[in-house]
Amino acid sequence: MRRTAAAALAALLLLPLSACANDAATAGHGAVAAPAGQQVDGPKVKIMVGGLDKVIYLPAMLTQRLGHFAEAGVNVELMTEPAGVNATTALLAGDVQGAVGFYDHTIDLQAKGKKVESVVQFAQAPGEVEVVSSKQADAIRSGADFKGKKLGVTSLGSSTDFLTKYLAVKNGTAVSEFSPIAVGAGQTFIAALQQGSIDAGMTTDPTVAAVLDKGLGKVLYDMRTPEGSREALGGLYPSSSLYMNTDWVEKNKDTTQKLANAFVKTLTWMSTHSPEEIAAKMPADYAQGGAEQYAAAIKATLPMFTTDGVMPPDGPKTVLSVLAAFHPDVKGKEGSIDLAKTYTTEFVAKAAG
Repeated sequence: MRRTAAAALAALLLLPLSACANDAATAGHGAVAAPAGQQVDGPKVKIMVGGLDKVIYLPAMLTQRLGHFAEAGVNVELMTEPAGVNATTALLAGDVQGAVGFYDHTIDLQAKGKKVESVVQFAQAPGEVEVVSSKQADAIRSGADFKGKKLGVTSLGSSTDFLTKYLAVKNGTAVSEFSPIAVGAGQTFIAALQQGSIDAGMTTDPTVAAVLDKGLGKVLYDMRTPEGSREALGGLYPSSSLYMNTDWVEKNKDTTQKLANAFVKTLTWMSTHSPEEIAAKMPADYAQGGAEQYAAAIKATLPMFTTDGVMPPDGPKTVLSVLAAFHPDVKGKEGSIDLAKTYTTEFVAKAAG
């Protein structure tokens, strides 16, 4: 009964902030334990990922495939949900000890009185792309042209929804002047673009690679790189990360350090290997569009990742300003948000050392 109540409370708390970059075709709830040969006599940790097959969350599965969890002395069970908000709900309910999703959840939750912090920052940019239908490419050249258009987002209230609204307002288009359409991700996003249900939409790889390969759309805003993030959002926008309850981290520093050691080792490995080498380490079924297309998707997204797991100094301020523009629980509370408590560099600093 207590667990049910906790889950219900967590879901209620998270209603305003839905899935972060919900861009995978992954559905349902699954778990992937470490291979038998990688089991170690160490602490066991469950980590919920908001879509294991999304390129923006690639370090989670890659760390396991490289054997870095076992080398660090921790048994990790990776679990998957199609949306980042579900990962956060599981974390708050106590079903898992860690979540891999967008950093912005930590700010949202602090506004609601919850203490959650990013422990390892995977990315310094959103990894998101605003794709315009080929049929609308001449009509939509910036956020100023969003007026009267149907814009695809993964779900209403999601991070894609917030980023879309921010790009609109920044370019002089009021939120009430366009229609956000929830089209999910993967094949449902592609179908919406093909059928004209949306004129443009925000998504991530590997969906972006599939859209471009099919000639269905063109890139309007590319936030897969630090440069693209600065141009579109005014600064670096840290996104995918390992975040955990602050109280759990304080009580389990040794285990947290082992996790940081494993993830930082993977991020460093990624920075010294080619997209093809990275793709070869991932499960074969992640490359639904073929090995070449999957490697291309990884190549396009690689610039978003950090090499050391450290939070970019000015990144949190950018995320706060974007959320404060629209999020009902953050707007007007900017002065009371202590960004220093939404992340820690304690563990990644030791991992790098």
